[in-house]
Amino acid sequence: MSTPTDTIDNIDIIDVTPRDGLQNEGVVVSTEDKVELITRLADTGARRIEAVSFVHPRRVPTMADAEAVMERVPVREGVSYIGLALNAHGILRALETSVDEVNFVLPVTDAFAEENQGGSTGSLLAELETALPDFEGSGKKLSVTLAVAFGCPYQGDVPIADVVRIAGTLLDAAPLDELAIADTIGCGVPGQAQDLFEQVGELSDVPLRAHFHDTRRTAIANVTAARTAGVTRFDSSVAGLGGCPFAPGAAGNVATEDLVWALERDDCTTGIDLEAAVDTGRWITGILEKSPGSGIAAAGAFPASR
Repeated sequence: MSTPTDTIDNIDIIDVTPRDGLQNEGVVVSTEDKVELITRLADTGARRIEAVSFVHPRRVPTMADAEAVMERVPVREGVSYIGLALNAHGILRALETSVDEVNFVLPVTDAFAEENQGGSTGSLLAELETALPDFEGSGKKLSVTLAVAFGCPYQGDVPIADVVRIAGTLLDAAPLDELAIADTIGCGVPGQAQDLFEQVGELSDVPLRAHFHDTRRTAIANVTAARTAGVTRFDSSVAGLGGCPFAPGAAGNVATEDLVWALERDDCTTGIDLEAAVDTGRWITGILEKSPGSGIAAAGAFPASR
């Protein structure tokens, strides 16, 4: 059982720029530049990087080169690469590559599950269960992300009780190394975040991870609320990149630069080099022909020496 606390000093940031940050962009980033991006993220100090997504190339063309990327990523001691999967076939593809972790997406509403993955919450959980034997002996970790846990673009509000129920069913069915809870469309608020993470945290000792989008500028506040509930693991993307092709209106993830600056000003340790993260965000947004979306890129850190 997770124990809520007033402050968490050591924070693990999982950088999802190569997957979530790029998947919804109009510019298709080359394999070489994706590998360069992953290398730069590792150089910032990121120790867990969501590098690729094993989805059908017709559904998400920007992720069509997942295997090629994983063949070329640098091997770094202490750096773990995550591959996202939406179904059993995606899991099998991931297990055949050098990813260290597989992250399976389980929407908490049937409406989003149908749009995003062509199934229901129940059918996708069944797909995950059929793939569990393939993990045996693979040495790869398994995490699941509960998508649209704070609100669904098709259903609307999602009751916390529904998320807790689905989380409980999932935890009973699959031996997870980590459970992530995602505000896919950026509609969550702090009280909701704290309640949700506290209630799910009471179900088991499986570590929890938070995935906040900053669509309505509540992401940093939600991070603080989740920290109060005992969460120490957070997804982010340099320059605030991100979005979901099947979630209308979803904006980018909480920006790595903004998250690192806010946490370290609050006396937390992230292990991320802020200046390097800003530079990486400027580099990749230059390739995407857009401006960085982070506050730190626009205003700079304060005080400047930090």
